[in-house]
Amino acid sequence: MSGQDADIAQILARRHDNGADYWATPDGRISKGSPFTTLDCALMLKDLGMDPTDPVLKGTADLVFRTLRDDGRFAIAPHGAIYPCHTINAVRALCHLGYAEDPRLRGTFDHLARIEEADGGWRCRKFSYGRGPETDCSNPGPTLAALDALRFVPLCHQPEALDAAVDFLLDHWVVRAPIGPCHFGIGSLFLQVAYPFSSYNLFFYVYVLSFHERARRDPRFLEALSLLESTLDDGRVVVQRPHQKLRSLAFCRRGEVSDLATGHYLEIRRNLEEGPRLDGPAPPAGRRP
Repeated sequence: MSGQDADIAQILARRHDNGADYWATPDGRISKGSPFTTLDCALMLKDLGMDPTDPVLKGTADLVFRTLRDDGRFAIAPHGAIYPCHTINAVRALCHLGYAEDPRLRGTFDHLARIEEADGGWRCRKFSYGRGPETDCSNPGPTLAALDALRFVPLCHQPEALDAAVDFLLDHWVVRAPIGPCHFGIGSLFLQVAYPFSSYNLFFYVYVLSFHERARRDPRFLEALSLLESTLDDGRVVVQRPHQKLRSLAFCRRGEVSDLATGHYLEIRRNLEEGPRLDGPAPPAGRRP
């Protein structure tokens, strides 16, 4: 069994750990138990090469769609507030699974367009760190995740449609300080190469922005790219900060080269040299067909 197959088997073995199928809880929560949540596992399995038409990923997508409300938001838990990051994370997973042009998501994309803030980002009004001038800004983490989802949508190929969000994230490269109600900052942890893409960090930041022409020609992006490339081992990505609970998975071991992560780096280079594919991103090197 290959390392990728073994990783897939480990993730699948945990699909009932939260009490229900597809990594959900009995009451329907799809984002509890990080990193073995419905949304996170869907993204990891897709990254590991599982076909989105596989019954497991098909069932996972169906479960996520069952949390979609009429107003376009996703209620990832049966009770409580619905924050923009909930909807963004759900639609991001579905876009990666091939549902970006599914008619059911039209209302979600309209909703995200309506709630985009004046600074270009998306903001969850949950003030866990109190209120200060910095909390008037959008949250960089959800904004980056939103751009990762929207790159699959045709509007991504109209550069001006997402320029404000790109500019917001490029500005944060200069500001560095924690901003937004959830205090996303650019510090020592951000600058460590984290994989898989589940948190606001240098690798995910450069990867997503590389799909946007406005970023690719900006000196702030090029500086971030240079920092990422300074961590490479002979052109290969070394994972510096995986999630602790993923330490048994071969594709993201701390201190080791990751073929899948390197494939994403090669996507970045292709985006810079050729521009992103209009029919969606090319599969990174190292993935199974």
